[in-house]
Amino acid sequence: MQRRHFLQTTLTGATALGVPMLSSTASAQSWPSRPIRLVVPFPPGTSPDFIARLIADPLGHALGQSVVVDNRPGAGGNIGTGMVAKAPADGYTLLFTIQGPLVTAPLLIKDLSYDPVRELAPVTLVATSPNVLVVDPKLGANTLADFVRIAKARPGQLNYGSIGIGSASHLAMELFKTRAGLNLVHVPYQGFPQVVSAILAGDVQAAFMVPGVAIGQIRAGKLKALGVTTLGRSATLPEFPSFVEQGYPGFEAISWQAVLASAGTPAPVIDRLSRELVRIIKSDEVRAKMLSQYFSAAGTAPEALAGLMKTERTRWAAVIKAAGVKPE
Repeated sequence: MQRRHFLQTTLTGATALGVPMLSSTASAQSWPSRPIRLVVPFPPGTSPDFIARLIADPLGHALGQSVVVDNRPGAGGNIGTGMVAKAPADGYTLLFTIQGPLVTAPLLIKDLSYDPVRELAPVTLVATSPNVLVVDPKLGANTLADFVRIAKARPGQLNYGSIGIGSASHLAMELFKTRAGLNLVHVPYQGFPQVVSAILAGDVQAAFMVPGVAIGQIRAGKLKALGVTTLGRSATLPEFPSFVEQGYPGFEAISWQAVLASAGTPAPVIDRLSRELVRIIKSDEVRAKMLSQYFSAAGTAPEALAGLMKTERTRWAAVIKAAGVKPE
């Protein structure tokens, strides 16, 4: 009786959703039988786009089907993330995103169209990176202490850029504002290239950003790097001091990128995706290419990514409350 009720419920639900009436096991055994879409909710040329394309081809070879990167930018990554959250749970639509849409968007957006906990299934943590604080060289700040002194002398007059409300670049600065007692004006942009352009144009004076985007301008002298947000010196940027070294104990704000699927995707599909991706991410070739963009390769089990998301939500919820950042 219990088995008959389970089958009836499953088949009824599948029919209502227009899903082929196959068991999870059968679906997983035949998966993939067609190309897979990897949704990146950020524009081409951004770091998520680079890392996604880096793993897409080898993943396609491993699975025997092409993996097509589909850029769906907008709303700080929330539009593309919501698309995957609402997609069929069949393993053919995956998400490659940063932490903002997963961790902080639910804390800051009242009418968010998706719930990352209920509607997305973690697959693996792909890569991590420090954030680096960069400023306009014309500001005259050569150290973190210089920047704090200048900002305090001009309360409310300096702007900082980010890639959107709830992004690591936004909340890292809010954390720093709280710790240092600064009054800076937030100006969000679509992506890091636009933030760099805004600093070069003098529209904003500072920003936290992933180093791969900024390092060329830093080394050309067009941006000044004041510190990185790892607890110690970053393995990818050992020449720059950490905030901890400069008088802010415990200051940490890393960026990370991950792959997820729609919730309800069969466990065998999730497990295979995770195994293949971990192998790819940890390969010498991919690790070297990530390092060239100042990312450290990760590669974790789904459970580890789920744990990270939970820990980060708790941590940044406290920062949001302390900084007085209001939901929109």
